[in-house]
Amino acid sequence: MNYQPAKDRYKNMIYNRVGQSGLKLPAISLGLWNNFGESDLFSNQRAMITRAFDLGITHFDLANNYGPPAGSAEENFGKILKKDLSSYLDQLIISTKAGFYMWEGPYGDWGSKKYLVSSLDQSLKRMDLNYVDIFYHHRPDPETPIEETMATLDLIVRQGKALYVGLSNYNAEQTKEAVKILKEQKTPFIIHQPSYSMFDRWIEDGLTSVLSEAGAGAIAYVPLAQGLLTNKYLKGIPEDSRAAKAHIPFLKREDISEEKLVKVVELNELAKERGQSLAQMALAWVLRQEVVTSALIGASRVSQIEDNVSTLAKLDFSQAELDQIDIILAK
Repeated sequence: MNYQPAKDRYKNMIYNRVGQSGLKLPAISLGLWNNFGESDLFSNQRAMITRAFDLGITHFDLANNYGPPAGSAEENFGKILKKDLSSYLDQLIISTKAGFYMWEGPYGDWGSKKYLVSSLDQSLKRMDLNYVDIFYHHRPDPETPIEETMATLDLIVRQGKALYVGLSNYNAEQTKEAVKILKEQKTPFIIHQPSYSMFDRWIEDGLTSVLSEAGAGAIAYVPLAQGLLTNKYLKGIPEDSRAAKAHIPFLKREDISEEKLVKVVELNELAKERGQSLAQMALAWVLRQEVVTSALIGASRVSQIEDNVSTLAKLDFSQAELDQIDIILAK
């Protein structure tokens, strides 16, 4: 049976302008970092993508190395686009990135012109697209001159392979330097993708100011701290969690201290008082930051997407609630 999107899909989603650009993103976007690889169930991937669109999520975020194996998330997403969403491409925002290891030899990593151009060409082929809406440099390159990397982003736009460009994992000073070059080139830099959550507030120390001055927005990845800011870890580490999976490199059992779990429990109590799940409160907290356009969620099942989108029913915080969160986090 052919997929038909919900007719009321735009009714309840909030769309925020990205900085001072003409582009708007949904307040909740879906990232394909995990659970869209070769070994993951394709029918579940398809169900998550189509349900996300039914809920008004128009932005899907990928990277060349998402999988595993690297490239398989783009391939699977391309299949879903062709099968279910090919008639709705003009209603979607699709982004991808390059900057991490992809292939052997000296040209398959970092930020050279050779690597970025080749990688995007491969990504477009995997997804069967003529262009992406946003193309990111995934991380700063300590060896390639930043002028070369930024000039390549400009070239990619002028070639028609991306409409806008972004940066990810650049600190405040690196972003400031990149912005200066991009503005001189008149390159449509509009967005930065940093990690940001209650447990990871580094962007507040300079980056938000740089982006605000540049007229750019941010889309926060891992806003739920790899699942820590959900009800998943309230009673220890479940075997199906990211912390229990050896192939997930960013959250390990040893990272989940007793001290941190105590904070999770206290935050969960505050979320209950607000009438929200902990995940919903954590997403609302990220979106309270003025420069943050969208919170980028991951999911392993449809119900998680539905729960996350329900965040939008209550985004406001009282000053007392914000103060209480700061007290809990400072313990």
